[in-house]
Amino acid sequence: MRSILTLFIGFFTFYAVGQNLNPSQSDQRMYDIIAAVSADNLENDIRILAGFGTRNTFSDTLSDTRGIGAARRWIKAEFDQISEECGGCLEVFYQKDYVTKAENTRVPKDAWVVNVVAIQRGTENPDHYIIMSGDIDSRASDTMDYEIDAPGANDNASGMAGAIEAARVLSKYKFKNSIVYAGLSGEEQGLFGGAGLAKYAKENGWNILGVLNNDMIGNIEGVDGVIDNRTFRIFSEPVPPTETERERNMRRFYGGEVDGTSRQLARYVHRQTLTYMPEMNPMMVYRLDRFGRGGHHRPFNDLGFPGIRIMEAHENYNRQHQDIRVENGIEYGDVIEGVNFEYAKKLTAVNAITLAGLAWAPLPPENVGIGGVVQPSTKLAWDNQNDEHLAGYKVYWRQTISPTWDHSRYVGKINEFTLEGIVIDNFYFGVSAVDKFGNESVVVFPQRVIRN
Repeated sequence: MRSILTLFIGFFTFYAVGQNLNPSQSDQRMYDIIAAVSADNLENDIRILAGFGTRNTFSDTLSDTRGIGAARRWIKAEFDQISEECGGCLEVFYQKDYVTKAENTRVPKDAWVVNVVAIQRGTENPDHYIIMSGDIDSRASDTMDYEIDAPGANDNASGMAGAIEAARVLSKYKFKNSIVYAGLSGEEQGLFGGAGLAKYAKENGWNILGVLNNDMIGNIEGVDGVIDNRTFRIFSEPVPPTETERERNMRRFYGGEVDGTSRQLARYVHRQTLTYMPEMNPMMVYRLDRFGRGGHHRPFNDLGFPGIRIMEAHENYNRQHQDIRVENGIEYGDVIEGVNFEYAKKLTAVNAITLAGLAWAPLPPENVGIGGVVQPSTKLAWDNQNDEHLAGYKVYWRQTISPTWDHSRYVGKINEFTLEGIVIDNFYFGVSAVDKFGNESVVVFPQRVIRN
């Protein structure tokens, strides 16, 4: 009897594990990643970047101590050092494009716009990428003045330092999907660096799962007097600008006005933060960027890639795009004293767990369809993946006025499921893929209709 009972228990355990009936809701490795992010490293790197005097895109490229040339060589050396410490796990290179004064009104002279790129190749899906970027360049009041001091401590040495620190931490792990850590130039003159890397990605067939553009992640004191070291903003566009006329017409009848790929990426960051860093307050902003302004995720969006901007919640305009000076007792200039390194640590950790979650997760479900017109229930269907680490799929739904996926059900390793009693007219729906550690892909909004 004991032998039979032992055999039964062993069989049940094997069956449960093999079927992944109840994958963990959280991956304990995420807490190690959060703990590994160092405020001291971030402070050191931000001080070094600000110490180059100016990183204006058109500043000195020959000096070893001043200008954007010295800054990008130092960034590349940091990525090279990280790669050496992880046994060559990073592919580090420059990606560049030439811009001319004749073609752009904000270009004071012809020059190369040079990005620094470090790729950590995925073990199973090396052609699928998650990108974290920061801007190398800085500016003062006049963006055309490339000689005046422009330390750019918060804008955007903080974001660049965050990308370097994320590489230090995540290079200790192996991932299924590839991660790219990028330093982009030419942001202040017209998003040139982002446009160059987005074009490079398109030409080289990169399947981009998401772009996390970090632009100013170190300031906690707003010009409005608010001091807040927990809240941060996630900007995302509602739908891709590359959508077809057919897709636009479908949205009119089936919904999805706020469910494009970039918006789903923003929701992923929001959920990942609340799961692993509940002390933080992620604030989704339903806008491509700040009012009338832009960032380096936009060139990726322009080509149809999902991309978002992660940044501080309360900006201090006295410290942005300003010559260093004092007027009427007010200090102007983006200097090191305006950076809170502990806050930069928190936002770097947000990025790191987002990168890790997407890089460990199965690829998003494909060919997601929905049906249930004039029915009491809603049916969802999708293509099954050939992924040995896939635990199964999770179905999500929310009220149409809700910004977040509020309800979910893990349904296992199947390719269709019916939500009994959930009427299709009253909710929006989506599907994600889940691994045995609880890491999920982004939620995919249905792209087709299943006829009854």
